[in-house]
Amino acid sequence: MDLTEFATRLDDRLRVDAYAEFDPNANGLQVGPDERSVERAAFAVDAAVETIERAAAADADVLVTHHGVGFGGFERVTGQQYNRIAPLIEAEMALYSVHLPLDGHPELGNAAGLADLLGLSDREPFGALGDEHLGLRGRFAEAADPTELATLLSTELDTGDQPVQLLDFGPAALRDVAVLTGSGTDWLPEAAAAGVDAFVTGEGKQALYHQAKEAGVTVFLAGHYATETFGVRSLQGLAEEWGLATTFVDAPTGL
Repeated sequence: MDLTEFATRLDDRLRVDAYAEFDPNANGLQVGPDERSVERAAFAVDAAVETIERAAAADADVLVTHHGVGFGGFERVTGQQYNRIAPLIEAEMALYSVHLPLDGHPELGNAAGLADLLGLSDREPFGALGDEHLGLRGRFAEAADPTELATLLSTELDTGDQPVQLLDFGPAALRDVAVLTGSGTDWLPEAAAAGVDAFVTGEGKQALYHQAKEAGVTVFLAGHYATETFGVRSLQGLAEEWGLATTFVDAPTGL
């Protein structure tokens, strides 16, 4: 498959253009030659020196990540930016990155994958950002115990051996849940306004504790990395459907 076709297919499927005005990541093809054939694709959460070098060692033609190298833009390719881009060019390996469009995609996204793990039904968009959404709301078929749910997340997610933090401020039996992966604590007020019992995200902030306590919402902090492996793994499956060989580069941070 031609690299341009590969990138265009992902752009279209993930509706990359819809998030362009408020995503700090330069979504789409970030590094790549004008002409390139793609036979093997690697997938990772982060575009870091470790993941880039491991993808190159796996003979990948393109690395697909959730977090790219142009986060917030840059004017000079020096220091850390150079250290990341140089091995891509040396290996003649392209980089495709997709951030917010992959968080909220209702089928392929991070929130969708986490909702699948939790077994949520009656799903609807959650986490408004402009006219788009970054997460999902759903409902347990049977009421869930907070401690048991924290254990499930700790067992099933790649947390780097770090515990899932539980702020148990909601009801003893959880039914309605909002999910927004990564750094989603800014959307706790929306979760509280929606009347959910629990909010599942990746990492927290100091202010979250009292916000959740005062709102009566149970919060699960399952790790930024751990909650954001779902999207790139979904894209890996999509690439395999397209006939490409794939590899997943797992580099958990425990954060």
